[in-house]
Order: sequence, then structure tokens, then C-alpha cells
Amino acid sequence: MRIPTFAASAAAIIISAMPSMAHVSLQQKEAAPGTYKAVLGIPHGCDGEPTVSVRVELPEGFVGAKPMPKPGWTIEIETGDYAETYRLHGEDVSSGPVAVTWAGGSLADEHYDEFVVRGTLADAKAGERIFFRATQTCPSGKEEAWVEVPAEGQDPHSLEHPAPFVTIAAAAAAAETHHHDGTPGIAAGDLRIAEPWARAMLPGQPSGGAYMTIRNEGREPDRLVAVSSPAAGKVEVHTMEMKDDVMVMRPVERGLEIPAGGTVDLEPGGLHIMFMEVKTPFAEGADVPVTLEFEKAGKVEVTLPVLSAHTGRGEGKHQH
Repeated sequence: MRIPTFAASAAAIIISAMPSMAHVSLQQKEAAPGTYKAVLGIPHGCDGEPTVSVRVELPEGFVGAKPMPKPGWTIEIETGDYAETYRLHGEDVSSGPVAVTWAGGSLADEHYDEFVVRGTLADAKAGERIFFRATQTCPSGKEEAWVEVPAEGQDPHSLEHPAPFVTIAAAAAAAETHHHDGTPGIAAGDLRIAEPWARAMLPGQPSGGAYMTIRNEGREPDRLVAVSSPAAGKVEVHTMEMKDDVMVMRPVERGLEIPAGGTVDLEPGGLHIMFMEVKTPFAEGADVPVTLEFEKAGKVEVTLPVLSAHTGRGEGKHQH
């Protein structure tokens, strides 16, 4: 069927106008306090030009941020002092990443891509909007700056270049923790344990690692005081840190604090469960039973699915 000329012309006008109307936005627009993966979608360039850099200002209260690498792009992380001191993984933090820039790549105007940075929404209150100001730069130097923040009571969509934002939901309503297969997280008192997994081990390897997310939905902190498993002679919670350009692992002393209303991530390259004196190396596809003992929530039985030694869930993977 032939489209009438006026209809085709009108359609062309609408289509050509769409890119300029599309805003940079966050994929997940609502989240509970705790771990948050900010996925920013870049829908277009600058009036036909490609995007060659993306800079994101990290909001106050978004702490311990880590950007996800992108092939063909370099990453620059700007650090600075926070306005307040926050509790992260059982420690006080008053400084860290405050902005991230991806540069050196080229995202064509007619293409779409996502830029990801993960961190913790600390001390955020239900109903609060957290803004991630983002700026695209194109080869001519022209910028698309998505940095406008609405006044109180103003509709963000009424702004020409609104900053992407996430709205904080009540913990009870939005803290939807899940296992790797999408089933609800394990409940233990006020705690929710989600995405537990262990890394497959190489033949003859005496130790292995496991990871998970633990969220405290209560009003009082709890503490992981012991971990045990029939699969290993000894199990501890370890932390990793750089000392003199060497990655050092050491056990967490006096237990791992799970702050009230907060989330603790045990992930590759950071806090993790360390299995020592392993009787049989963990094989991909198998399961590893583990008992977590909390100061308030008590003992919790968790089954860890074993994933590949070369790939794993989360960013910043580390091979034990």
C-alpha cells in the first residue's frame, strides 16, 4: 500500500525529531537503599555526531562506586571527599569516587549503548530522588549535558535536559533480593541472602571462594560471626586490599557487620568467603553446602551453586 505524501512527510518529521527528544536515563528507576547498579542508557549523539565521551557525576551518598569497563573505551575515575561519612562493609568511609568518565570510544548517533557504574546507596530515605548528572561530548566539542535537577514539586520531565535519577523505595517494598535463578532470597530474621555462588576450583587447588549479597532490613545491625561447611576444613570471611602494589587477603576480625538498612556484597575482588583445606575441589555444576551464623539472626543453611572458574557473577572478578 502506498502511503500518502503528506502522511509520509509527517512520519519523517516525527522520526527525525525523536532522537533529540530522547533523554539519557537510568534503566532501574526505583531501588531500595544498598547496592545499586546505575545503568545509563545513551540514546543518541549531538545533532548527528557520535558520542566520544560520557562523564557521570556520582551523587552524594552513592559510595564505593566501581565503573564497568567497556571494550574500546578508557575509564577515568575522579576521587574526592564526601560531604558526610558513611558505613560501608563495616568500615567508615569519607572519600571515594565522585565522577567517572568513559572516553576514547565512539557511539554513533544512530546507535544506543549503556554505561554502568555500581555502588552503594547509603543512608538514602524512601521517596528521595538520587540524581546522576551525565554529560555526553562529541568530536566537535559540542555537549549534551543531562544535568538539570527539578525544584521541589517540579516534574523532572518538564526540564529540557533532566539529570537521570533513581527514586528510593521503602526497603520492605523494594529490597527484592534474588538467587542467580530468580527465586526469592533466603530470609533469616531481618536478613535477606541473595545470589549465593561459589567459584569452580582447579584440580589440586586447596582453597576456593564464594560470594553473595546480604541485606539487613531491620533497625539494628547484625554480624556474621562464623561460617562452616562440610566441604572444607576451615572457612572464613576474608577481605582484600592493596599493600605496596600487592593484593593481600586477610580474615575479617570480630565478624562482618551487616548495618541496619544496609547491604553487604561479598564479591570477587573484595569481601568473600574463603574455603580452606578443601576436601574435593569444587566442580562446575555442583553445589556446596554452607552454614552462616549471625549474631542475631542465628544459623542459616545456604546452598552455593558452583559456577565456572573463568566466569562469574558480578564485576571485578578475581581468581583465587
